[in-house]
Amino acid sequence: MADGSPYVPRLKTLYDTEIRPALKEEFGYTNDMQIPRLDKIVLNMGVGDAVADSKKIKTAHDELMMISGQKPVINKARKSIATYKLREGMPIGVKVTLRGARMYDFLDRLVMIALPRIRDFRGIRGKNLDGRGNFAMGITEHIVFPEIDYDQVDEIRGMDIIICTTASTDAEAKALLKRFNMPFTN
Repeated sequence: MADGSPYVPRLKTLYDTEIRPALKEEFGYTNDMQIPRLDKIVLNMGVGDAVADSKKIKTAHDELMMISGQKPVINKARKSIATYKLREGMPIGVKVTLRGARMYDFLDRLVMIALPRIRDFRGIRGKNLDGRGNFAMGITEHIVFPEIDYDQVDEIRGMDIIICTTASTDAEAKALLKRFNMPFTN
């Protein structure tokens, strides 16, 4: 910013001004630290076909870096599986953990830009919560993100998105994510 003030994402401001007070009133929290908040977002892209072609892991790494704005970690196989011609230590996926401003910016792009671009999108099932306030979903085409140039993509890959919150129950987490405009169907 030109005036020297620190960058604050739009969703962080929304959380502080509108979502926190609404959740405090809805669930009757007595302490501000009880109010659920976003903890982190983990993006994971499995590249099983990297066993045959090592260039695919580099491509997935670069694409996930464009989507997240952060350098991903390459996941390696923990043990060998002869059926899949997989050896221990071979790269088989990439993942990145987003926190802070990048987390809020990614969630904003996911909800406002990427999800509406999914073909035949009718919303997200609200049953994808794990019982401890974490939400997981999968996307079959990573090209829905605006950072990815469709003409440069050699292969369409899917990805997992895990949104971790500090909520203790599914109801609290769902209420938090609904206020961030997550398009739940039920």
